[in-house]
Amino acid sequence: MGEDWLRGRLADAAGAPATGERVGVLASLAGGGVRVEQILSGGLAEPVDYEQAEDEWVVLLAGAATLVVGGETVALTAGDWLYLPAGVPHRLVATEPGSSWLAVYAAS
Repeated sequence: MGEDWLRGRLADAAGAPATGERVGVLASLAGGGVRVEQILSGGLAEPVDYEQAEDEWVVLLAGAATLVVGGETVALTAGDWLYLPAGVPHRLVATEPGSSWLAVYAAS
């Protein structure tokens, strides 16, 4: 690898856990102000509430998921993305086992 660049490969969605999530940090950029993660999701035992201190942009690469944002139910399938500004509460209600996400977080 070069000294000034990185190369990697996304994990296969088939490696998702049966339940819960597995998060892998792919890169930390701009002095740590930006973080890129891959999230592999299995089924959820119960909904999960989030309210990040960072802006979040997430795209669903494979699978399906349902969230509630601002009281609105949001169904995502592969290729759908969502931008959530810092401090916006959201609830992950359901994920299809084997779902794969790419998430980008930026300090606001």
